[in-house]
Amino acid sequence: MYPVSDRFIAQLAESHRVATQVELFLTNGRVVDLEHTGGSVTVDRGQAIRRTCTVTIADPALIPRTPADQLATYGARLRISRGIDYGDGSSELVPLGVFRLDSVDGDVSEGPVTLAGKDLSAIVADDKFTSPYTATGTVVGAVTALIQRSIPDAGVLGQITDQPIGKRTFDVEADPWAGCQEIAAAAGAEVYANADGTFVIATLPDLLTATPVWAVEATEGGVYISGNRAMTSDGVHNGVLARGENTSENTAPVSYLATDDDPTSPTYWSGPFGRRPMFYSSSTLTTVNACAQAANLKLAAGKAPNASGDISSLPNPALEPGDVLRVMHEDGSRELHQVASFSVPLDVGGNFPISTISAKEDA
Repeated sequence: MYPVSDRFIAQLAESHRVATQVELFLTNGRVVDLEHTGGSVTVDRGQAIRRTCTVTIADPALIPRTPADQLATYGARLRISRGIDYGDGSSELVPLGVFRLDSVDGDVSEGPVTLAGKDLSAIVADDKFTSPYTATGTVVGAVTALIQRSIPDAGVLGQITDQPIGKRTFDVEADPWAGCQEIAAAAGAEVYANADGTFVIATLPDLLTATPVWAVEATEGGVYISGNRAMTSDGVHNGVLARGENTSENTAPVSYLATDDDPTSPTYWSGPFGRRPMFYSSSTLTTVNACAQAANLKLAAGKAPNASGDISSLPNPALEPGDVLRVMHEDGSRELHQVASFSVPLDVGGNFPISTISAKEDA
């Protein structure tokens, strides 16, 4: 969860004045503080581009009309925040993301106008290779090079133990952002643009060992509104065989099979669910340990659809995908949920739906 004060967390469950800010950074250097009437920021770990946004404004003057307007708008960025106005002259804003402005649409005479954008990883994804590209070195170094190839001043934060990778050559037309994810998988990690617009290389927190960051409880003074629990076997895998073979470096083939080895899990590898493996291979994997890291990362994603939940609560803009929540339902049952996606409204009121993965009973 994004760092916020104890006062902020306590105030979320009480009546409070919402504060929002939308800043538009035009390519000509101007920064415009946009008066807005609505919109939302959607954050979804399951999507290649994790953060997307829409912003509604009343003034149609922002619609590009001349070539100069278009030059200033195309390539512009949005920085969006939501927080609390404490009513004593102080406020606390939480960043929701930095976005490339992708579209401006509305009635040219009366408005309203809708702005839409994607986080900065879209810049990397759209900058497809026009010639073969070879990644080598270490996970953090190779991912940083790919990102800064498209965004030279991008900040990249490695929150993993770095390790070497095998040489990997990407073909013309390949997606560099998918390449970043492939390289990060060699360390059991994923890459994403965070709420500050910084690129992060990190592993998904373990639901069973991570400390819950927020309580969503159906009690007096709690933030719980509603919730449901679901289980499905569609698209579920309980084993991943990761393989690596790098002929250009003359390294021997390596592999590792990761399985759900928890006898209490409904997808236990040796249980009635049966064996449902998936397979992953990359030339970046040159050691058994690297294969194990990648296999365990893919296994966590492969098991995710098995147990999920949809919770509606009062909005908390500080949440991040991967955060662990302690949930207490109206019947008193308690569960631990790991955040997968949510949508933060930019207007006052409205539900705050949170989709989760890997729900577990909480003792």
